[in-house]
Amino acid sequence: MPATWHALDPIWQGNEQIVQQGLPHAQLAPAWQILLLGDGSPTRHLQLLTGEPTEVDVIDMSPIGMDTDNAPPQIQVVPGPRLRRQVWLRTASGQRLAYATSWWEASHVDEYLQNRSLPIWASLARLRTELYRDVQGIYFGNSSALEQAFGQKGPFWGRHYLFWHHGQPLTLIYEVFSPYLTKYLGPTHCDVESGKG
Repeated sequence: MPATWHALDPIWQGNEQIVQQGLPHAQLAPAWQILLLGDGSPTRHLQLLTGEPTEVDVIDMSPIGMDTDNAPPQIQVVPGPRLRRQVWLRTASGQRLAYATSWWEASHVDEYLQNRSLPIWASLARLRTELYRDVQGIYFGNSSALEQAFGQKGPFWGRHYLFWHHGQPLTLIYEVFSPYLTKYLGPTHCDVESGKG
């Protein structure tokens, strides 16, 4: 099998129901919830936050056949054989902001990612592809590889979602965001007084 991808070792995780209802602000601050639980484009959000174009460093494009690749279970709805793509999302000046792994039907990846160095959102926007981003899970966890890559201490917040196009699952995406974003979004949680102490 090709080199693995960087999944978080979760301290806590939430399912689709938790994604729908949102989290207490003491657990995850509102600005972070918009980024993690909203259905907007993360590359667009990152560009708006930093004032710089969001660029992509592709670090892996591996055919994985019918293997489930230790991916979230929703990989089963992405037709095979599949291809795994791993990227860093960073500012034009080089600051890494997020890590993403996506799984695609191998025979269709070139159709949707004509320029593989563009963020997925930019590629699909150029094609005027109508999409629905369906956030299925959220994670709070550790990864020594991501600590090293981001130059930031964990734990980290991440999520996975399906992109739907014409009622069909197009790709499964797993994203982890760098704590560097606290510079723009503020702390990841609010210190809310519970009244019990």
